Amino acid sequence: MSKIEPRLKAHYDNYVRVKLQEEFGFSNPFEVPRLDKIVLNVGIGEAAKDQKLLDSVLQELGKIAGQKANMNRARRSISNFGLREGMPVGASVTLRRGRMWFFLDRLIGTAIPRIRDFRGLSTRSFDGRGNYTMGIREQIIFPEINFDDVRQIHGMDVSFVTSTDKDDEAFALLRELGFPFRGEVPVQVGATA
Repeated sequence: MSKIEPRLKAHYDNYVRVKLQEEFGFSNPFEVPRLDKIVLNVGIGEAAKDQKLLDSVLQELGKIAGQKANMNRARRSISNFGLREGMPVGASVTLRRGRMWFFLDRLIGTAIPRIRDFRGLSTRSFDGRGNYTMGIREQIIFPEINFDDVRQIHGMDVSFVTSTDKDDEAFALLRELGFPFRGEVPVQVGATA
């Protein structure tokens, strides 16, 4: 049985690595920035009161990511929010290797174009350490989600963790992978310069 190599992984290996090595003048190929993991996180304030909502969010996040979602629990009690230690407050998934590349391909190629009134991703969402986080307002942009089965529309945060600690290198990496940043002409995956 042969494994299918993700399309974006092949694009990164064959084109993006070489381009970034030339652009930043890296002498060692291990210095070239790479995508380490993608973290999807959904916060649900009403999760403690509505177990069915929490179950539906875990199931939807599992469909989107292609692997089982983890339930996040409160680490400490906060009386103003009616929160006790150990109460469920959200769900998250960490994607690595092949699943990360397949998810990224679906996100860039299918989900982002389905966002209403989309004008490009903000370039200000880097954290100063080479990581990028974007917010998604509705989970229904993913084709895996059937709108008729949705219990409640909710958003999520998607964090892209890179191997570099410099925002300009991380920006160049994500731009070459095809992220549609505001004011940038989108890069065609598989196209050569």
